[in-house]
Amino acid sequence: MSIRLITFDLDDTLWDNRPVILGAEAAMRDWITRHAPRLASQPVEHLGQIRNRLLEGEPGLRHRLSELRRRTLRHALEDVGYDTQEAQQMAEGAFHAMLEARHAITFFPDTVTTLEQLANRYLLGVITNGNADVRRLGLADYFQFALCAEDLGVGKPDPRPFQEALKRAGISAEQAVHIGDHPGDDIAGAQAAGLRAVWFNPLGKPWETDSAPDGEIRYLADLPALLERWQ
Repeated sequence: MSIRLITFDLDDTLWDNRPVILGAEAAMRDWITRHAPRLASQPVEHLGQIRNRLLEGEPGLRHRLSELRRRTLRHALEDVGYDTQEAQQMAEGAFHAMLEARHAITFFPDTVTTLEQLANRYLLGVITNGNADVRRLGLADYFQFALCAEDLGVGKPDPRPFQEALKRAGISAEQAVHIGDHPGDDIAGAQAAGLRAVWFNPLGKPWETDSAPDGEIRYLADLPALLERWQ
């Protein structure tokens, strides 16, 4: 059956996410230093401890990254003596400083040209566990939809995000391919939902689990040729 839909992971698939996250964390800390000195004086581990405590009490927050970040900040601010309203306002300020830097992204050199090429032939979608927004990144015109774990309330490797993608496109799993870097979330998750899965592996790491991906690429520019061979 011919391929009609290609879904993409975002972080570490369309760009290198490590410098992005480091920059976002630095922007948040800078905001806190300027506006919330009582929290800034706390050790770096303080926010992580609160985050872990919140996840223990509500595990579903791991798929709601923005809400988890907001709550972590709010609790941390209240813990150092800011009142509830002030803590809420400060938490939003610190969160938005982080989120703006979160979208200061440098795409892989072949990301945009590959999306342009594929969008002329296939339906394209996004399935992400992160909180990057393709609209803020200037990529919205390439994608028919973007599914975020934050909105769905469930993330990869659960089959439901992939099933929702098939529903949005109005096609069967045999007509869809998912591209991602994570062996569990992307490859195993997509295959469990009946999609073919392509492992984006720019560093050439060895595959370490029993169930292999359907395909593997080191450069996004190699994807169109791989899909053509499958047609």
